[in-house]
Amino acid sequence: MRAYAELVRAPAALTVLGDTVAGASAAGVPLRGKRLLLPVSSVAFYWAGMALNDWADRKLDAVERPERPIPSGRVSAEAALGTGVGLTAAGLGLAALGGGKAAVRVAVPLAAAVWAYDTLLKPTAAGPLGMAVCRALDVLMGGCAPLAAAAVGVHTLGVTALSTGEVHGASPTTARVAMTTSCVATTLAVTGQARGRWHRAASLAAGSGYASFVGRAQADALRDPSAKKVREATKTGIHGMVPLQAAVAARGSMLGAALVSAALPLARRLSRKVSPT
Repeated sequence: MRAYAELVRAPAALTVLGDTVAGASAAGVPLRGKRLLLPVSSVAFYWAGMALNDWADRKLDAVERPERPIPSGRVSAEAALGTGVGLTAAGLGLAALGGGKAAVRVAVPLAAAVWAYDTLLKPTAAGPLGMAVCRALDVLMGGCAPLAAAAVGVHTLGVTALSTGEVHGASPTTARVAMTTSCVATTLAVTGQARGRWHRAASLAAGSGYASFVGRAQADALRDPSAKKVREATKTGIHGMVPLQAAVAARGSMLGAALVSAALPLARRLSRKVSPT
C-alpha cells in the first residue's frame, strides 16, 4: 500500500479537494447532497494523473529517480497503467453521480487533458500549460467560475514550469516566471464579487497568506535555483494551492474557505511521509 501511496502521491490529493469547492463557491452553487462527490472525483483524477505520470516516465525515472515505485520494482508498469485507467473511470463516474450532465461536460475534457499531459505534453514546452488546463477544468467542474479557474490555472502554470528543474536545477528566468504567476494568481483570487465585507476581508487575508507562503519559497529558488531549492519551492507551490483556493472560496462561502484551509496542515504533515513531488 505504501508503494501505491507513493505512486499516486496520496497526501497531495488534499490540495485538489478545494478546486471544486472554490469553483462552486465562486459560482454561487454550494456543494450539497450528491454534489459532495465532486471533490472526490477531483481526487480520483489527480491520483490517476500521478499514476500515469510515473508510467509514462518509467524509463527516465530508472535513471534519475530509481527509488520511485516502478523502477524500484515495487509496482509493475502494467499495474501503474491499470491504476491510472481505473482511477480515470472512477473520476468520470463520480462526476456523473455528483453533478450530472453539467459536471460530465467538464469531466470528460478534464480526463482527456490529464492523459494528454502525461503521455504527450509533459516533456514539451506545452507541458506547464497542459497541467494548468487540467487544474482550471477541475475548478470549473465545481461551477462556472472563470476567474477562479484562471487563478488556479495560472498558479499551476508557474509551479509546473518551476518543477522541471527538480532534478537538475532551474534557470533564474523560470524562477522569476513562477513568482510572476503567483502575483497574478493572487490578484485573480481576490478579484470579483464578494457576498459582503467580511467575505472580502477573509479573501484578502487568505490571498495574502498564499502570496507570502509561496512567494518566500520561490524567492529562495530565484536566489539559488539549485535542484534542492527548486524541489522545496515546488512542494510549497503544491501546498500553496490550499490558501489560494481558500481566497477564492471565501468570497462566496466562509465555511467553504474554512474547510479548504483545514487541508493545509494535514497535507504538510503527511508530505513528510510521502513526497508530493
